[in-house]
Amino acid sequence: MGRPPHLHVTWTDEPTGATGYLVIDRLLRGASSGGLRMRPGCTLAEVADLARAMTLKEALVYRPEDRYTPFGGAKGGIDFDPAHPEAPAVLERFLRAVRPLVETYWSVGEDLGTRQEDIDRAFDSIGLRSCVHAALPFVEDGAEAGLTRISEAFAVEVDGLGLGDTVGGYGVAQSVLSVLAEHQELPAEQTAVVQGFGSMGGATARYLSRAGIRVVAVVDRDGVVLDERGIDVERLLADRSPAGLVNRATLPPGATLLPVGDWLTVEADVLVTAAASYAVDETNCAEVRARYLVEGANVSVLPAAEAALAARGVVVVPDFAANFAANSWWWWTLFGDIGPHADEALTKIEKTMRDITAEIFQRVRATGVTPRQAATAISEEKLRRARIRYGDLPS
Repeated sequence: MGRPPHLHVTWTDEPTGATGYLVIDRLLRGASSGGLRMRPGCTLAEVADLARAMTLKEALVYRPEDRYTPFGGAKGGIDFDPAHPEAPAVLERFLRAVRPLVETYWSVGEDLGTRQEDIDRAFDSIGLRSCVHAALPFVEDGAEAGLTRISEAFAVEVDGLGLGDTVGGYGVAQSVLSVLAEHQELPAEQTAVVQGFGSMGGATARYLSRAGIRVVAVVDRDGVVLDERGIDVERLLADRSPAGLVNRATLPPGATLLPVGDWLTVEADVLVTAAASYAVDETNCAEVRARYLVEGANVSVLPAAEAALAARGVVVVPDFAANFAANSWWWWTLFGDIGPHADEALTKIEKTMRDITAEIFQRVRATGVTPRQAATAISEEKLRRARIRYGDLPS
């Protein structure tokens, strides 16, 4: 979408020297949505890429019959170590600095290096009732009803995981299954590697395994846990640290440990990136062994790498088409398209993912474009329809 963002802000934290960024890629109905990440080395360019993807993600899920209607895309990022003792204070100071924007334009959620409880605590400290404060005026049955649904939904557990920690990975797993169905592939005949074992990667691995796919490796920041017979995902989840690290001390016999740098070289049919951005680039894309690469993490495959993979016949499913479930679940719940119940959430995620994936690959087959090109065109068409509906464009 080769145009400059609507707004970008750069902030410096005087006590620590941390730098923070907010990019609003586009406003729709005068509002935008996107998460806030914290990681060492975060850049303005990275946040702008993420904000642009959020615009596409919001638009892709647009259905005129839903109460949930898309906002523009935005993203925040702070160049700071989230494990540092000062991280909560830095987060709060950043949000305090951009409070006029979160109060009116930007609805915020967790992202890489932040947790929803951290975001909520910081919003409480700066005197705003919710991280989606900017969206509350659009809730038809009122802010109180919407926030009650969100609060109740976050209290729901799904087999030991919170619903909020389940929906994102469940959606990515449904993306994988939908793509396999579009290519007449049976899940029971496939193997998978999942890079990342936090809330997104852990839930993705769980639901891939439950669908019959043999998860042969999971990757955390300490390395690769490999078992060609199939990882016991539930066992790893039960022992996982809050930071998403596998407990090496309780691995079953037969599991092999590899250096983290070997994560791309593991043979599998499906590779899910569910950790950091820019994980696959032109320097390492030749190591990819999978036939399908599904971006569970935002902006995890760089354009040159994606082009090289496509030339080899690797099907790359872009982030905004694969990992929209967590974002959409927030809005479906807030606006009342679903209640605060796991079965309603998972059913709507599965149906929406299958419908969108089918639409994308129908266009791929008809035109010969890549999945990203097809998904981008669909998102931009839906965005235009939404902007006409809400008066941002003349009809």
